[in-house]
Amino acid sequence: MAHNRQMGYATECSSDESSELSETDIDDYAEKSYLDLKSGKLVARLASDRFRCPFCPGKKKQDYRYNELLQHAVGVGASNRAAKVKANHQALAKLLKEDHADAAATLAPRQALALSNPPKPVKDQEVFVWPWMGILTNVPVEQTQGGGAILLKQLADFKPLRYTAVYGSNGYTGYGIVLFTKDWIGLKNALAFQNFFTSQRLGKMDWKETKRHGKYVFGWLAKEEDYKSDDPVGVFLSANGDLKTVSDLEQEMSSKTDNLIANLAQQITAKSKYLQELECKCNQMNLALQRAMEETDLLHMRYNEEMRNMESATREHTQRVFQETDKLRKQLVQKESYIQRRSRQLNELVAQTDMERRKLEEERKKNADENGSLNMARIEQQKADECALKLLEKHKKEKEAAFNKMLQLERQVDEKQKLELDIEQLKGKLEVVKHMEGEGVDVKKRSEELTAKLNERIEEMEDLEDLNQTLVIKERMTNDEIQDAKKELIAGLSDLLGPRSNIRIKRMGELDEKPFLLACKQRYGDHAEMEAVKLCSLWQEHLKDPNWHPFKIVTTGPTAEQVINDKDEKLVSLKEQLGEDVYKAVTTALLEINEYNASGSYVVSELWNNKENRKADITEVIQHVLKQWKAQKRRR
Repeated sequence: MAHNRQMGYATECSSDESSELSETDIDDYAEKSYLDLKSGKLVARLASDRFRCPFCPGKKKQDYRYNELLQHAVGVGASNRAAKVKANHQALAKLLKEDHADAAATLAPRQALALSNPPKPVKDQEVFVWPWMGILTNVPVEQTQGGGAILLKQLADFKPLRYTAVYGSNGYTGYGIVLFTKDWIGLKNALAFQNFFTSQRLGKMDWKETKRHGKYVFGWLAKEEDYKSDDPVGVFLSANGDLKTVSDLEQEMSSKTDNLIANLAQQITAKSKYLQELECKCNQMNLALQRAMEETDLLHMRYNEEMRNMESATREHTQRVFQETDKLRKQLVQKESYIQRRSRQLNELVAQTDMERRKLEEERKKNADENGSLNMARIEQQKADECALKLLEKHKKEKEAAFNKMLQLERQVDEKQKLELDIEQLKGKLEVVKHMEGEGVDVKKRSEELTAKLNERIEEMEDLEDLNQTLVIKERMTNDEIQDAKKELIAGLSDLLGPRSNIRIKRMGELDEKPFLLACKQRYGDHAEMEAVKLCSLWQEHLKDPNWHPFKIVTTGPTAEQVINDKDEKLVSLKEQLGEDVYKAVTTALLEINEYNASGSYVVSELWNNKENRKADITEVIQHVLKQWKAQKRRR
């Protein structure tokens, strides 16, 4: 996934910068892009106050306000990007300033101050007092009270900020100053203020020409003449403002705006570079993780293949043992048949002479002794077969229990089983040979050979036991390391794995409070929550009691297991008082403690697969965490 994102980024960059321009061609190319934008071939304006960047189609954000898009265009145009990209964004900035400046009127005052053009009726070289101020004269003293609240209310259409009465050495002069905002909107309001009084013939010229002023209030916009006068109004204006032309003010604000945009462009470039470095590191980490997962899968495949080969070898060895056992059994049956035939023949000669009868009796006795020896040999053979079968069953259980151990330990255990089978077989053969004396077999020689072979196998068995003990110690150390790692994993993921995710942390042996709460609501009403907490705490303490073990042993075939003793007095009383659901909650916790911590009888944390309702292994937990991490990264 990180590789795909990296390829996508490379494709986007190549599409923008594949046809590189020289620095001398930037202006010509910017003019061509500007004509395309102006003619409508490339669309930048979506609505009256909504714009888009036609040169950045891959960006998620495609909805800008006027000031946002202008900052973006100016910043990229002044950055260290490719010449083609800079030229395109310079053309976009020119379009916004010259053809869509009307959108700046919808901005907030601070944005309009930096972006919008000054009102057209003002002459560039005309000198004004800044901040914009209006002069009122012939103002009755009663209207100046309360900070000129009455006058501010009357002039509300011009949005004045403040009114200040002008006092001289002899007291109130009849003049007042109206302050407007410092931006172009303030200038617009100040001009409207002046035009209003001029239209009513109450402007500055009217004030000078009219000798009898009467009860009317006159007003005009403060300019250079007012600023440089020596009267109290001029003193106030020079103390609280400066003289500036509109072009000077526009140039000053434009310079501040350009500096701000340049700084922002530098910050954007630095952060883009940092983001690319982070993405590169992230891609490297993803590749490393992918290689680790592939190596793990390869090890699992090799392990499974080795296990299949070992099982196949074990089956072949077992078949050979059974074949040899069947061969010995057939030999014993043939001997027994021969003795029985011989006995019948002797019985037919009973009518012969006493001497012959005595010979026959002696021969019958001899045959009976041999038959007894053969019977004893058959019994010993059956015992050896039973021992071999039990040993095979035992080996099968051991192999099933140790299926997930280390591969080398499995090999040694298998060799041990083979040696034990050989030893049992040799013991059986040795017992058979002991009872075959008189059958043409050199019992002593055969016994010595079998005994020597048996001792050799026993020595191999002892050597293998020592090797197995060493491997068991190593396997236990590995197991301890895995358990420590599992504990650290549980501690580190306790906040990340929630109760609704597929993988979560389950506290084995901890009681579920919901059945207690439902049962208490039916019995105690308003006090149900308090009683439920008390009962749940009480039964949690019962679960920790090592003297209370409500289990019984149930044998099914060759296996025996522990199950809940449903006749236990505490459990029977709990079921009668609080119902079946509470009983199930307690028995479930009992089974969990008995399985996961029977010796300690306290709650333990375990990684749990919610979807399959089973204990989760470390591999699928790591896969789940990686999946969640990748999903969060995509959301960012």
